[in-house]
Amino acid sequence: MLSDSAIRKAKPSDKQFKMPDERGLQLVVRPNGSKLWQLRYRHQGKEKTASLGQYPDVSLAQAREKREALRQEIAQGIDPVQSQREKKAASANAAQHTFESVAREWWTQWKAARSGSHVQYVIKRLEQNVFPEIGNVPVSEVDAPQLVRLVKKVAQRGALDLAQRCLQMCNQVFRYAIAHGLATRNPATDIRPADVLPSRLRKYPSCTAP
Repeated sequence: MLSDSAIRKAKPSDKQFKMPDERGLQLVVRPNGSKLWQLRYRHQGKEKTASLGQYPDVSLAQAREKREALRQEIAQGIDPVQSQREKKAASANAAQHTFESVAREWWTQWKAARSGSHVQYVIKRLEQNVFPEIGNVPVSEVDAPQLVRLVKKVAQRGALDLAQRCLQMCNQVFRYAIAHGLATRNPATDIRPADVLPSRLRKYPSCTAP
């Protein structure tokens, strides 16, 4: 087993070399002096290597913790390297498809069959009321509480009708995102305007004689 003192004393040489710990964990010392943690494992009969970070950013104790976490995945039939790649790809995909970018895609498709003035009114509503609140959030990560804060903020200006319309537009954007594989659920369907917005006193005309 490795020790912190042995790791600190390890000096680079002309060729990289490996310092084994236990249960597949090893430290790779490169000629430039960098020290990288790796986990050697087997998956479906093939030997593979997973990167666990660089020493001293990742300490010996932390490297062992990561090793045990990955070994649990391996025991469940999960390939840690492939799992890490999928997580990175999912994270990059989420960062690329923000609510604003998806909303603009939806608007571009939606506007084809609408009048010019109404089309501009809709995008203006989004730009002024919705994008400042959730525009930078990945569309797959927007949740119901965020939408509630958004519509309440609009309603506090006295614009109750606009608050409801903003929620309706968000609903359409989420439906578009789900249809194109950019989200798995629509948080707007969890919200009823009557539950989050103040009710208004309706005035009806008085009865008159025939």
